[in-house]
Amino acid sequence: MSDQTKTTHFGFQTVAEGEKAGMVHGVFTRVASRYDVMNDVMSVGIHRLWKDAMMDWLAPRPGQHLLDVAGGTGDVAFRFLKRAPGATATVLDMTESMLIEGRKRAEAEDMAGRLDWIVGDAMALPFADRTFDVYTISFGIRNVTRIPDALKEAYRVLKPGGRLMVLEFSQIPNEGLQWLYDRYSFNVIPVMGQIIANDRDSYQYLVESIRKFPDQETFAAMIREAGFSQVKYRNLSMGIAALHSGWKI
Repeated sequence: MSDQTKTTHFGFQTVAEGEKAGMVHGVFTRVASRYDVMNDVMSVGIHRLWKDAMMDWLAPRPGQHLLDVAGGTGDVAFRFLKRAPGATATVLDMTESMLIEGRKRAEAEDMAGRLDWIVGDAMALPFADRTFDVYTISFGIRNVTRIPDALKEAYRVLKPGGRLMVLEFSQIPNEGLQWLYDRYSFNVIPVMGQIIANDRDSYQYLVESIRKFPDQETFAAMIREAGFSQVKYRNLSMGIAALHSGWKI
């Protein structure tokens, strides 16, 4: 079947596989200039703590080469480089306007000699096999058209002994708390998007995409299926987000 006859989801909509990437690109092109502000508002700043927790578990080491996929405005790459003297980072994103916003940040100028910014597709990475020591993707994998393809690409470009780490919104393992979180997500976040970014529809998609993403155990199984070993996860904020880790042995 072609990408135009296979279907996938775009939030709660069913769309042709070949259309999703362009639709996601449109979302992030529209919100790029307000993306960092909206992250702070939506999470009340907690996304910063989640990214710090990611770095704590990852424990960056001097000299490592990071690939941060769907790296957007550079949040994770900046944190990685601050913790790892002599390390380098490549930030890859399918949306050029997100990378442009990242390059405007003061950290980008300070770390310019250790950073590359590349437009590219998570499902077809423009890098040779066994290139990177670490692969990260934060709040991006749920937007990929075919998640198994992205995980296989992550495995391919990592060196033996390399580490995968995924930070993503997840499912709260308590029905009552999940219900309350859903009420906040669906009733408040799109309104914030309209007020702050003048774009309700993009943030409606973002909250819908969170609910369509697999739960923690299902996603861990997908990582193992891609070839990774020692796959583990940690819930953050009761499971609103989760960190998944795997190793290429």
